[in-house]
Amino acid sequence: MLKAGIVGLPNVGKSTLFNAVTRTRKAQAENYPFCTIDPNIGVVSVPDERLGVLAQMNQSQSVISTAIEFVDIAGLVKGASEGAGLGNQFLANIREVDAIVQVVRCFEDDDII
Repeated sequence: MLKAGIVGLPNVGKSTLFNAVTRTRKAQAENYPFCTIDPNIGVVSVPDERLGVLAQMNQSQSVISTAIEFVDIAGLVKGASEGAGLGNQFLANIREVDAIVQVVRCFEDDDII
């Protein structure tokens, strides 16, 4: 199963995206830094209408859809590579995923670093 890590700066919307994609409220999405400390994990089934056709052609006993595991990872801060913030944990969590989904903000706010 593909494992995709959702990354970005603190308070950019990673947990909100995670909740939307997984159709849950599993990730706490609040407006303060490091709201997410431990990664949130959710599995999403990927529908494909071709599976039914293939199952009929091959007379399959069961059909299992593909799935993607999404991981909501703590926010990246300046100096993370030197261990600042949750840097070491962040980097360890990144190493465990197959793909990276980067959430970027499209606004400027001096209160958000």
